Amino acid sequence: MNNAIEGAEAGAAGPGERPVDKVMPRVNQVTMDDLLEVLAQGLRDFRRVPGYGLFFAGIYTVGGWFLILLLLYFELPYLVYPLAAGFALIAPFIASGFYVVSQRLEAQAAGDGVDLNWGVVLGSVKSVFSRELSWMALVTGFSLFVWMDIAALLSFGFMGFQFFSFAELIDIVFTTPSGWLFLVVGNTAGAIIAFAVFSYSVVSIPMLFDRDIDFITAMLTSVRFVLRNKRVMAVWCVTIAALIGVSLLSGLVGLLVTMPILGHATWHLYRRAVADP
Repeated sequence: MNNAIEGAEAGAAGPGERPVDKVMPRVNQVTMDDLLEVLAQGLRDFRRVPGYGLFFAGIYTVGGWFLILLLLYFELPYLVYPLAAGFALIAPFIASGFYVVSQRLEAQAAGDGVDLNWGVVLGSVKSVFSRELSWMALVTGFSLFVWMDIAALLSFGFMGFQFFSFAELIDIVFTTPSGWLFLVVGNTAGAIIAFAVFSYSVVSIPMLFDRDIDFITAMLTSVRFVLRNKRVMAVWCVTIAALIGVSLLSGLVGLLVTMPILGHATWHLYRRAVADP
């Protein structure tokens, strides 16, 4: 990993002010090798203690099934795919449980002798909700609602205010010109929103879990990191999208494996992305 990249240079601080470099954490440069290494570390953490990964991923998967069945019950099939894809927007927040586990395993490897058990993990996750991370939950949740509103508007714009069965909708989307255009425009809009959410959340959520900082600073640090590593982070974003896409094709079952690996890997990416305070 390359040397740390300083944030903005400190200017002359006025009374009661702190230099900028003391306020904004420093971000590091990462390489493609770093991405491979954090994925390997994520897989290692999952294999060492699979029970925690399966538990948290299971909750996420069951929640996805419930929401999809709810949309089908209320005859809103056109929102099933956007919801399944947009559900990934809140995944970094749900992954807090993986950060706890990876942090504890990391401390154990360093010889700190910390415990790793269900009480510690669930207690740590619960405590997160009373900190700045709760604001991030609000931000990511709002992003999901915006995406769902856009998806609904696109559906009405391309297919009119008509009710279709799930089978009819699939036939229209994949066999008509308007359906193909809907796919292109919808996926493009989704990709733009997803990358925006990715940029402000890729390291901000594990950072909020690990440090006592405000969520605005964490989001700005995440964006600065992405801007400093545009090519590598574009590859990381595509990797995440591809793994989630495979999971969607498996009826969300694949999330039981991909989500723990990505969750643990995100923690290790954060550790490489942001310099120690």
